[in-house]
Amino acid sequence: MEHESEIVVGLDIGTTKVSAVVGEVDSDGITILGVGTVPCRGLRKGIVSNIDWTVRSIKDAIEAAQTMAGVEIRTVYAGVAGSHIRSQTSDGVAAIAGGEVTRTDVERVLEGARAIPVDADRQILHVLPREYIVDAQDGIRDPIGMSGVRLGAKVNLVTAATSCVQNVIRCAERCNLVVADVVLEALASAEAVLSDDEKEIGVAVIDSGG
Repeated sequence: MEHESEIVVGLDIGTTKVSAVVGEVDSDGITILGVGTVPCRGLRKGIVSNIDWTVRSIKDAIEAAQTMAGVEIRTVYAGVAGSHIRSQTSDGVAAIAGGEVTRTDVERVLEGARAIPVDADRQILHVLPREYIVDAQDGIRDPIGMSGVRLGAKVNLVTAATSCVQNVIRCAERCNLVVADVVLEALASAEAVLSDDEKEIGVAVIDSGG
């Protein structure tokens, strides 16, 4: 039986360089097929300051990654960073519909946690659950399958300046790329390099960039 695999492309637009990474994701994990890295002068402190220069660097990085991977790149996940990123805490609460927590209950409680007023010029990038509470029991990592009547969640909301995110998307679109999603750069770094054990013990990843 053939493994279902999917090609995923990450685009890291940084102050000193633009990197494109092509990976093949299957049930065993991710295999890197191609990488393209080129210097970039179009950003200041992680924020796009010159669209034309940034577009040129993205084109070159994508071309190099395509050539190495032997695939055509159409869709990317783009990273954002910079001083405009903020994090704040929020809580959500929802009734557990069938007496046992399902994926739908979890989605509902996270929706509730993200339903807070955000400044008009900002957008929510990530809703990161810190812990769940089922009835009176707190500190729960994964509540699915647990019995109870009330589900709570404590989350970190990561927000970004909408204009900064739009400029990243605009640069990618000018390279005929579709941006599937936008990811906080430091979070992507942590996901890439940390094991579950390290996260459990507690560790800091410092993405110092250019």
